[in-house]
Amino acid sequence: MSKIFEQLLRVRSIDAQFLHPKYEECIDPDLMPDMGVAIERLKRARDGHEKVLIYGDYDVDGVTSSVVMREALKLAGIEVVEIMLPNRFLDGYGMSEKVVVRARELGVKLVVTVDCGSRNQEIIDKLLEIGVETIVTDHHECGWGASDSASAAPSHDMAKPAAAAIVNPKRKDVEVQEELRELAGVGVAFKLAQGMVKAGMIPEGQEKWLLDLVLIGTVCDSMRLVGENRRLCYYGMLVLGKTRRQGLRELMHTAGVKKMNGEAIGFQLGPRLNAAGRMETAERALELLLAEKKTVAARLAQVLEELNLQRKSQQLAAMEEIRERGVGEDKVIVATGDWHEGVLGIVAGRLVEEYHRPAFALAEVDEAFKGSGRSFGGFNLAEALTVCDKYIIGGGGHAEACGVKVAKDQIERFTGAINAYYEGLDLQDQEKYFDVMEDLAVEEFEELSLELLKELEKLEPYGPGNMEPVFLLPEVRVIEAAKLGKEERHLRLTVWDKQGKSLKLMRFYAPEQDLRLKGGETVNVWITLAENDFRGLRSVEGRILKLAVC
Repeated sequence: MSKIFEQLLRVRSIDAQFLHPKYEECIDPDLMPDMGVAIERLKRARDGHEKVLIYGDYDVDGVTSSVVMREALKLAGIEVVEIMLPNRFLDGYGMSEKVVVRARELGVKLVVTVDCGSRNQEIIDKLLEIGVETIVTDHHECGWGASDSASAAPSHDMAKPAAAAIVNPKRKDVEVQEELRELAGVGVAFKLAQGMVKAGMIPEGQEKWLLDLVLIGTVCDSMRLVGENRRLCYYGMLVLGKTRRQGLRELMHTAGVKKMNGEAIGFQLGPRLNAAGRMETAERALELLLAEKKTVAARLAQVLEELNLQRKSQQLAAMEEIRERGVGEDKVIVATGDWHEGVLGIVAGRLVEEYHRPAFALAEVDEAFKGSGRSFGGFNLAEALTVCDKYIIGGGGHAEACGVKVAKDQIERFTGAINAYYEGLDLQDQEKYFDVMEDLAVEEFEELSLELLKELEKLEPYGPGNMEPVFLLPEVRVIEAAKLGKEERHLRLTVWDKQGKSLKLMRFYAPEQDLRLKGGETVNVWITLAENDFRGLRSVEGRILKLAVC
């Protein structure tokens, strides 16, 4: 073990259990709320040869959850399983009345939700009226039960659904282990699969082939990659490396994925799978994941590639308009415009990154503003929407991400209320969430070796709770600075350590002050590490996160 890696493990308090988690140490699925009730209802569906309808969501978590649930139910002996996904533009998030129509058409007696359903009591009641029961599997805030915050006012939309079972670790009316509360929707669906294994409905070990999708959904939904998520994603990486899914293989090929890691999942596979629901319909991503023929998978992968290019174009156009217009002085940005509805979540996230403030990006849809919010630190969006309930038509989500719909004549009141709520929290030092902090300082480049890169792979995948290691290069001398790209927005540096050894560093879309650097200056640089393979010559280079001239 290299000295740097040993130091890193010590600094992060990483033990053997994290590096090499054991699958058999996964948390007992019976500790999930309503697990036993859900299993018994599924046994009745199997024994009664019932058709089952899965209702999912249009993002990566929702689509992967849908496929995981379908394959788990089929492994359990349920013969006919259909999937229904909402349309982002027509249905919005959660269960729509279309599921009632579809359930009647199919003649199903059971609907299983994935990644949604906890706040859809009206639709679940309507399903019951036609003799259809619902099992909810979800990981979103429920909005009913004991409140997480004394300041959160009760909502008119907080009745507990009359579902046969609500398998949601975010429930406040039951005790749930904290690790389970961190699961993505696909993680909750997988726990149900594990529950079916424990109940003897699925042959032991067969459920592990679902872990490639559990990995993708968990990483792309930005869940904390520790505890149970670490176990599931660790084995998910192994399964993804030898995935049987033609769709994933073709998507990797189309995206140009050369090495499978967290970055490839989060920045190459995820955006392409998400592009289907953002720009057109999530059915395209679903079809890809279910594709059995290579030719069909290759065609669908190309469709997602083209949709992703459209997504990038729309996103860039929206950001340019917002920058030109300005965002004002509000603590919470509420930006409205004539933008493509499918990119609003990404735009809100970019606003957070650029302005270091919580942000909403909303587009005009049917006499209302509809879109997404993104946050960080101590500002919980799910609670904020509850407090601002009287100013919105609907909404919900997580602490750091939500969807919302606001009537046009209420947008100013909503903006004022959400900002007043933020001010009332009196949050301190929110900027710390954006500061780049090093894990270790490295003064000798000799220590940044290919061997170290190989060791760092043991920590993959990276994400919240397990971020990519950051190294500080203190007081290094710039011997060459070059601006790259058509618009000269990228920066390449060659720096020397005190022993005269050089290291190449790159920063894509560098800020203006970094682009003004010249050779001869001394800087502190915070970097992550990457491998450069140029004509078969492998070397280590740095990816710049922050620069400071000494």
